[in-house]
Amino acid sequence: MKLYGSIFAMALTTYLIRALPMAVFRKPIRNRFLRSFLYYVPYTCLAAMTFPAILSSTDSILSGAAALIAGVALAYRGKRLIVVALGSSAAVLLVEGLLQIL
Repeated sequence: MKLYGSIFAMALTTYLIRALPMAVFRKPIRNRFLRSFLYYVPYTCLAAMTFPAILSSTDSILSGAAALIAGVALAYRGKRLIVVALGSSAAVLLVEGLLQIL
């Protein structure tokens, strides 16, 4: 019974987070600053979740940093997501291989 209560509480919380702004803000947001702020929220949340994982998911922080640099460089050049992911993975593979040789 406790499991179902927990699932219900999580579902209610998730629903309220999504439905409450739609119910409260019925008119379009016209403030330029607020619209600009809300535009970047998904990107900052994604960065906050993935940045620590990038640096700590490999054996060495150097390979994580290389993946981060490669990913940022490829994304900045406008490459597609698969190219960024493969480039970052290749950077990790390369740096880990070099660290094992040294």
